[in-house]
Amino acid sequence: MASMYKQYQPIILTFLAMIFFAGNSILCRLALKHTSIDPTSFTSIRLMSGTIMLNILIYFRRKLVPIITVHSTSNTSWTTGWLSAFALFIYALGFSYAYVNMPAGTGALILFSAVQATMLIASWWSGTTHSKQQIIGIVIALIGLILFMLPGLTKPPIVESILMSCAGIAWGIYSLMGRKNHNALDATAATFSRALVLCLIVSMSLWSHLHVDIMGIWYAVCSGAIASAIGYAMWNAALPNLSSLTAASVQLSVPIITMVTGALLLNESLTLPLIVTSALVLSGIALVLVGKNEPNRTEK
Repeated sequence: MASMYKQYQPIILTFLAMIFFAGNSILCRLALKHTSIDPTSFTSIRLMSGTIMLNILIYFRRKLVPIITVHSTSNTSWTTGWLSAFALFIYALGFSYAYVNMPAGTGALILFSAVQATMLIASWWSGTTHSKQQIIGIVIALIGLILFMLPGLTKPPIVESILMSCAGIAWGIYSLMGRKNHNALDATAATFSRALVLCLIVSMSLWSHLHVDIMGIWYAVCSGAIASAIGYAMWNAALPNLSSLTAASVQLSVPIITMVTGALLLNESLTLPLIVTSALVLSGIALVLVGKNEPNRTEK
């Protein structure tokens, strides 16, 4: 049983991480649309609660599982740690500000297109040669996502589009850097702490423009402590076992999961086109997951 779990652990962690990512999107939308909290405050509270939760998890891991050897520090350098934190900070802040005036479907399409483009470019740049099955899978997933978003697309505002694109690129970079960490929980906690410092500096510079309310704080805390901290820890634990192409592909499922969850929890419409395009995206992802890289070249 233990060996079976170890074999499928990356798949399980990836699946759970995508659910948490979708939950994070819903919480962000709720806060920025239905409360008076501003994007900077939301991001600061999100990162702060995430940092606290991650350190609580580290504490209990060391207390409750002392027989497992755990390194107390990340295997990343000081410079790499701050670069990863900067990428997380840019993603979190850009994501929050972009969604203030951008439709959810348009934002999701821009975000995950940027994520996928970043990780695919990195994969090809590293010298990886992918099978035809994987390429077909990613094309199918992209077509499904575009068809899914197309009916609700409007001309997006330029500034918000740039912000969301930057957020997607930053998230792609953060994910790529996370693949090098073999101590996911400690590395994620360190990255959150550093990103929080950067966000607090921005918050202090915008002090007179900050405003919060109880529900906004609650959504931000849930987003940081649950959806972000736990979800990112799972994601970083799975990343070392995923290729760049696979890591990019599975994230295409997040907009679909988000919309389905929104239909169930927020009374948003669940239509036949939604079901069909969701199946198309997930089918493409399945092709990528079961496909194998060409044996003559591997990722560096």
